[in-house]
Amino acid sequence: MSARREWLRLALGGASLALGWPGAQAQAALVAGELPQERAVPGGVVLIPLGPAAQEPRAEHQGVPLLVVGDPIAWTAVLGLALAAAPGAGEIIVRRDDRPPERLPYRVTSHRYAEQRLTVAPRHVELSPENLARHERERERQAQIVARFSRPLPATLRMRVPTAGPRSGSFGLRRVFNGQPRNPHSGMDIAAPTGTPVVAPLDGEVVDVADYFFNGRTVWLDHGGGLLSMFCHLSAEHVRPGDRVRTGERVADVGATGRVTGPHLHWSISLNRALVDPALFLA
Repeated sequence: MSARREWLRLALGGASLALGWPGAQAQAALVAGELPQERAVPGGVVLIPLGPAAQEPRAEHQGVPLLVVGDPIAWTAVLGLALAAAPGAGEIIVRRDDRPPERLPYRVTSHRYAEQRLTVAPRHVELSPENLARHERERERQAQIVARFSRPLPATLRMRVPTAGPRSGSFGLRRVFNGQPRNPHSGMDIAAPTGTPVVAPLDGEVVDVADYFFNGRTVWLDHGGGLLSMFCHLSAEHVRPGDRVRTGERVADVGATGRVTGPHLHWSISLNRALVDPALFLA
């Protein structure tokens, strides 16, 4: 423990538990090295120090609540940056019970992702009116899922890999399907045969099990605090909405459903409604 942290601990009357803050031991672990890697680029994560406070500060970005971790000695806001985030300066708003709102700055660095060209079934590129209407309904459903902000907060933000296999560096790829540009790739692809187990990378609650047009058979896990995982292209699911799962528990099997060129797992992480690079959360 640093001299400054020890001084703050004494000034605040001892460890977090002495202040009666619930979950202090779990949250204290986060400031000891359980945070994701910081990468201030589109699709990355920014760690913004909030300083000491007896009560957990509330932070938001563009009206969306942020995950805040730590203890009364040192709090940190964990901000996910969307792939569409513009390079340059930004700010978050922090509210504490006994102070006016604060505006804390951060800066996004530009980053150019590679391009990938894929050939898939034409129906997954040029949608029929029926498939387009289905896609719009599914997009709205998933927007409601990523808007969740639940508790308890995770005891760590470091995750395990959800399935065994070679991991591609495909996050952020500017994708071109059948010669037509589409949205950048917003997850990590892990190559594995159909039927390979998919496990929970972190404790969480199952909040959606569905078959989507593009994503195929899909499972969403809510880890708490606006942090969620999505697993796509599955061949089977072993959980139902409402189930609580622990890290390492089997939730599904790898498959090749939806818009794919072969069996693999697509794993996305949503943080404060922004899809960010899962590699930043790997232990």
